[in-house]
Amino acid sequence: MTKKIPEGYKEDSKGRLIPVNKIQPIDLERDTLVKQVITDAKTVSSAISRLKKDTTKELDLFLKRAAKNYKTKFGGKKGNLTLYSYDGQFKITHTVSDRITFDERLQIAKQLVDECISNWSKGSNENIKLLINDAFYVDKQGKINKEKILGLRRLKIKDTKWKHAMQAIDDSIQVVDSKPYIRCYERTEAGDYKQINLDMATA
Repeated sequence: MTKKIPEGYKEDSKGRLIPVNKIQPIDLERDTLVKQVITDAKTVSSAISRLKKDTTKELDLFLKRAAKNYKTKFGGKKGNLTLYSYDGQFKITHTVSDRITFDERLQIAKQLVDECISNWSKGSNENIKLLINDAFYVDKQGKINKEKILGLRRLKIKDTKWKHAMQAIDDSIQVVDSKPYIRCYERTEAGDYKQINLDMATA
């Protein structure tokens, strides 16, 4: 519910009603500018939300129509998809990104890794030790870097305990939810595809 402000007044950041004739002109101008930009931004944001919703619906309907050609139905979890215009000038990608977390088995993996480091204390590569310890670093918010944890699995280390640790990491992965992304591209004169930017921060 929008608060009704008496005519000739403006509410300040502390909720006080201030007579307009007591407010500096530059402050009034700033207020008008900020509110206009925010109004425009909300309009664009709403349009993008509708575009995403409508595009998702249209892609789903298209896939179902395509499946009918093969006497089957298309359903279930949607995966990655790329569609091109007939002339190849445009393309749309639909990708699904899983948001993951780790359960208690990550702590077991950490213990196994610590034991590996202890066993390797003589003659081992100090850079590998730093890499491993950095992967399990917990920041001030209690978060760990998922990419670094998962990156440990790419290290080619022939050690039975290390392999058990990597298996524990694999088993600890839990998919919390999945988020779909729709991106639109246009082909440039050079022949590559440039994304149509819908993010004001990078436009």
